Amino acid sequence: MEDRSAPAAPAPVRWTAVELLPPLLLVAFGVVLLLPGHGLWFDELFTAEVARLPLSEILGAIGSGRGTTSYLENVPPAYNSPYYVVAHAWMALPGLGGDTALRMFSLLATAGGLALVTRAVARLAGRATGVLAGVLLACSPLLLEQSVEARSYGLAVLATGGAVLGLVRWLQEPPRGLLLLGLAGAGMGLAHWYALTVLAAFVTAAVLLRGRRALPVVVGGFLGTLPALAFVALAALNGTGGRNAEHLNDTDGRLVGLAIEAWAGGRTPMLWAVVVLAVVGAARGAGVRVLATCWVVVPLLLLVAAELVRPVFLPRYLLAALLGLAVLAAAGAMALPRPTRVPAAAVLIGCCLLAAAPLAERGPRERADDAVALLAERHRSGEPVVAADQRSALGLDHYVRVLAPQLRPDVVLPPDDAPADADRVWLVRRVIDGEPVPTDDDAILADAGLEVVQEFALEGSKTQLVVQLWTR
Repeated sequence: MEDRSAPAAPAPVRWTAVELLPPLLLVAFGVVLLLPGHGLWFDELFTAEVARLPLSEILGAIGSGRGTTSYLENVPPAYNSPYYVVAHAWMALPGLGGDTALRMFSLLATAGGLALVTRAVARLAGRATGVLAGVLLACSPLLLEQSVEARSYGLAVLATGGAVLGLVRWLQEPPRGLLLLGLAGAGMGLAHWYALTVLAAFVTAAVLLRGRRALPVVVGGFLGTLPALAFVALAALNGTGGRNAEHLNDTDGRLVGLAIEAWAGGRTPMLWAVVVLAVVGAARGAGVRVLATCWVVVPLLLLVAAELVRPVFLPRYLLAALLGLAVLAAAGAMALPRPTRVPAAAVLIGCCLLAAAPLAERGPRERADDAVALLAERHRSGEPVVAADQRSALGLDHYVRVLAPQLRPDVVLPPDDAPADADRVWLVRRVIDGEPVPTDDDAILADAGLEVVQEFALEGSKTQLVVQLWTR
């Protein structure tokens, strides 16, 4: 069904330098978040350790569904495995092999995505709406948090920005933009397959706006899904299809509310400001109303339907879909009577900044780097340094290589157990609910006559570690 209220898209708004404000703002905020130099946490460590491998090993692990090390045998690269190939190429560049460079890659990719979204919205709805949408995205707590992590979400935002810009170009000057839409749409699914729901939203918007004339977009969107679906099929065939499923939550029908709450960082003022103005934008937003509404509604409806079959909710997985909320809210602010537009925009930006402010004081998510620094200071040559579990092993393996290679001869990683013939053993392990996770190492060391004489707790927001010294 064609939208008779908008038979043709408005003429494109020419690009000006003010549209650089959102990506520059994001980079500035991102640098502030990166300045403390907190160590990588498990997911980021996985990126760093997989991406540094030879390309042939990465591709072999992807195809076979096997892990890249003995202690990650059941954690192979899976659905978003193309990200590791891209990260490998980035790390291969001179001077870019470090942890911070990996995080900067995500930040720059996210900034590029914001620039593309800003340009797309400005073309459809005017420069003020486009820049406001971009600034709201740059201040969003969920997007800011993911923009400085060494994961694939930055690439997903970049690809989403490319896809929406391609769609806008096609709406205004067909057939221009169709190739960009298809290629960027494929990139969305390859970066994170949940982003395919957003590609479906863009196709839906094209059909609503152009009816039968949207057939090229439907075909291009379908072709864009095939690479990601191929990786999903590969994961199912090689036995890794259910990996990470335990991290997904069942919301008991509250998925939409929880998604919006996550986008607002749990802050009530931002939540209400965004929701109210998003509703106004969906009803009255000039130029971008249909596109932005589909951008939010279609993915959430698809996920609500999927939740009838199995749990699907994890806030960061919905990031590409929730970008549309900022666009709707910006359109709503600009749809208000002229004297109230600037105050409404100021309230939106202020609420976003208020919600994002706690991120500036966030602590480390995991302190494997501090564990290795502690060991480097207290460990004596010949004393075994044992990783008791998978998470501890990955952090220990990475930071021994990066910070303290002199410890390498004494490091013991799973599936190897702690040696029973040593007089002093350092054990690095994960803590859950205040108690170290039990492993075979406890019984081995206790039977050998060793006991814990010192413990060093290393708390993080994602993982809590403890370093134990066992002696006779």
